[in-house]
Amino acid sequence: MTFVGGLVVYSIMWFVVLFTVLPWGVRTQQDEGEVEPGTVESAPANPAIWKKLLATTIVTGILFALLYTVIELELIDLRGIINRN
Repeated sequence: MTFVGGLVVYSIMWFVVLFTVLPWGVRTQQDEGEVEPGTVESAPANPAIWKKLLATTIVTGILFALLYTVIELELIDLRGIINRN
């Protein structure tokens, strides 16, 4: 895998993982009982975005390391799967 190819794969994986991590632990303003004026009741009370970005980076790093290992050590013959006709 080239550096640019790895960067592209990591970036795509990072965003996919981010969208799966975003709903973790979300409590709405309505759940907390403190709705800020001018916002909807379903808005997050404390989104903790920095913790979620860190969790996303760690999870993506682990998944990418596994994928990189499988590709570089050719544990699964991906080219054989693609060229099967």
